[in-house]
Amino acid sequence: MITHNLATVIEFLIKPRLDLAALHLHPAFFGQGAIMVGDQFHSLDQARASAIDMAVKFGPKLLVAALILFAGYLSARWFGKMIGRMLERFRLEFPVRVLLERICEITVFGLFVIMAMQNLGVELLPLVAGLGVAGAGVALALQGVLGNVVAGLTIIFTQPFHIGDYISIGEEEGEVLDIKLFTTTLGHTDRSRVVIPNRKIVGEILHNCGQIRRLALSVRVAYGTDVTAALRLVETLLRNNPRVLQDPKPIIGVAELADFSIKLNINPWVAVPDFEAATSEINKAVLESFREQNIPIPLPQREIRMLATS
Repeated sequence: MITHNLATVIEFLIKPRLDLAALHLHPAFFGQGAIMVGDQFHSLDQARASAIDMAVKFGPKLLVAALILFAGYLSARWFGKMIGRMLERFRLEFPVRVLLERICEITVFGLFVIMAMQNLGVELLPLVAGLGVAGAGVALALQGVLGNVVAGLTIIFTQPFHIGDYISIGEEEGEVLDIKLFTTTLGHTDRSRVVIPNRKIVGEILHNCGQIRRLALSVRVAYGTDVTAALRLVETLLRNNPRVLQDPKPIIGVAELADFSIKLNINPWVAVPDFEAATSEINKAVLESFREQNIPIPLPQREIRMLATS
């Protein structure tokens, strides 16, 4: 009996496939557990057969769809670069060129995605309807973000300012460092940055100084001073300063006849990055030159008379 059972076990381990009929020939050894194992192997055989059938049926389609997507990726990159080279001939801002390149790439790749889905037999109409419903929900949830995107597109295409311009919006001002779909970045002379959401810019009062700024400097001289000589000296100082632009021409003149002095305005134009440095250099040069030429800078004076009472 033991030899018979051992031979049965060896036969079960050696056979590559389990024969259900053989299991019923040895009920004394396997019993009900052998029947359950046979059912599990039968289910595995069915699953394997189904997987092979699905691979034979859809495998070529999946391979073709993957090749279509890969070709679409390469085509989109090539088409985007070609559009970028074409746009370089036009005077467009860098963010505008990048945006147009991305739109072209996404459009081309989207066409290849549709081709791949059609190859797989996917119904596009229900898919488009579902995406529309999902898009409506996303739009309601992301109103602020979409508002920034729309405002960013408005800024990019209307171009109220460019990178490098000095602008003032509400209480914020600075040099435009970057323009994106969601935000605009301003830089200050202390190297700090201000990131402003685009929806806070569109619709607000914008003061654009461009890429040059005018200094609003002044100096006071005494009433006995030769004003013409003082103005000529200031003009020479501005001409010798490399930060001062000669076009547009600096504005120099008498601004006010005050109680104790004559106020001279000094308004040269400088590039945006040179604003603070030029201010310091010109003030220092005016002070030293006036001292050398003995041109007095009067201090505020008040005359007080004491009246004697009887």
